[in-house]
Amino acid sequence: MPSRRQFLHGAGAALLGASLVSRIQAASLPEAASQNKPQTQPPLAPSAGRPYNAVVTLNGWSLPWRMKDGVKEFHLVAEPVVRELAPGMKANLWGYNGQSPGPTIECVEGDRVRIFVTNKLPEHTTIHWHGVRLPNGMDGVGGLTQPHIEPGQTFAYELVMKHSGTFMYHPHSDEMVQMAMGMHGSLVVHPRDPKQYRVDRDFVFLINAHDIDPGSMTPRVNTMLDFNLWTFNSRVFPGIDPLVVRKGDRVRIRMGNLSMTSHPIHLHGYHFAVTGTDGGWIRPSAQWPEVTVDVPVGAMRAIEFVADEPGDWALHCHKSHHTMNAMGHQVPTMIGVDQRDVAKKLSKLVPDYMVMGEKGMADMGAMEMQLPDNTLPMMTGQGPFGPIEMGGMFTVVKIREGLACDDYRDPGWFEHAASTVAYRIGAEANDRSKR
Repeated sequence: MPSRRQFLHGAGAALLGASLVSRIQAASLPEAASQNKPQTQPPLAPSAGRPYNAVVTLNGWSLPWRMKDGVKEFHLVAEPVVRELAPGMKANLWGYNGQSPGPTIECVEGDRVRIFVTNKLPEHTTIHWHGVRLPNGMDGVGGLTQPHIEPGQTFAYELVMKHSGTFMYHPHSDEMVQMAMGMHGSLVVHPRDPKQYRVDRDFVFLINAHDIDPGSMTPRVNTMLDFNLWTFNSRVFPGIDPLVVRKGDRVRIRMGNLSMTSHPIHLHGYHFAVTGTDGGWIRPSAQWPEVTVDVPVGAMRAIEFVADEPGDWALHCHKSHHTMNAMGHQVPTMIGVDQRDVAKKLSKLVPDYMVMGEKGMADMGAMEMQLPDNTLPMMTGQGPFGPIEMGGMFTVVKIREGLACDDYRDPGWFEHAASTVAYRIGAEANDRSKR
């Protein structure tokens, strides 16, 4: 087994940084696992090395690794991918190992890690290990700390994970294009002692945004702020899976933001503690209570709570336009405008013309209008009481009694106890027990 000194010496390679893999080395690379299923995959328990409590990646998965001479080896492949944002819409993105975002990389504080990166993109790339303390030559800034990884090349990054916490990886080559195309992933470093910071359920996801014209599949990479699809792990509601939790569990949710604006993430029904950033864990005396945590651009936040109240609790960005899909930003406000005369005239020219917006936009949540191919309704989703009227960055934390410790299957809608649901006043037949 190599010593720490030998390992770090090898990390420098000839370039004192991320190094190009030779043909001989390439022949012995670890398998590059691939995944194209959009559903949340079960946590990946460690098969060797130090024990840890694996995370659950929302609508994603964790990358398998192999142990070689005391070093954990991972293999990322940067490549074009097709990602289903929600049923009915797919996007041409760039990602890693078959998906955007790429798979979560999990390791343990003190681990020696070697990450091979193979470039199957049409242009060069690199990977920056956001928040990780490392040798400068492994930092992944093309042209500054390493050569760019050209198409067809494989580079190796060698790191010693000095600190546990929640981090990210993303390119530092043609960054505007590559990140707009969906190139990013989560990197979780578990504590050396698995009992430290232990929780029962540990979720992670990344926030991003795309501007995709209705009927098309490829993002407009030059958009700065006017995005129309806001995503959790490259999914939008109703395509985002629920976070399934057993009553009584201590829960951690790790969130990273690689979009172009901050996001106030709000959890209904609970107070939580902010316990970590990408700079590390927050000591208990410095943690603070919240119901909404702002996740700045280029930052991670971890929150924790005890799931003591069963139900279907919404989790979403509190910027209201970020919980809508494919909205037209130039549509005028028609509230209070009498459109009857105009509607009569237009219906002669366009028989299917429909008046919209004069009483608000709630009707759109229940309508099933014909849409361009590969486009989602602006407001959508059906719940047990009718239209949910959401999109974008919205999902549900489903807390239930009686779940097994490893059961993450969707339990369906919550069954409310009698007399615990808001009810209509004055209804002639109001059977509250059914609600």
